[in-house]
Amino acid sequence: MVAELVLSEEAEQDIAEAAAWYERQRQGLGEDFMTRVDACFNALCRTPEMHQLVKRNFRRGLVRRFPYAVFYEYTDEKVIVYGVLHTSQDPKKWRERLS
Repeated sequence: MVAELVLSEEAEQDIAEAAAWYERQRQGLGEDFMTRVDACFNALCRTPEMHQLVKRNFRRGLVRRFPYAVFYEYTDEKVIVYGVLHTSQDPKKWRERLS
């Protein structure tokens, strides 16, 4: 069974900001980023427990081709995404968000 995907407002904002940044770098790159993020979400919903825990019940999946990590929790047949953050950002940012 495929889990339901739930995005937090912060995650939606992370994705929109990153896609806009990539689109400014090169036309079409923002769309490619969105496609890769969607593919990551689909994989998480199909196999939500495949990634290791990074903090309490929270897990981290990686977006292919782009240096972004998806921080999520799997509970009650739902994948709840709390952040889609650049991997070079200070780890305090995602740790605080998952508090």
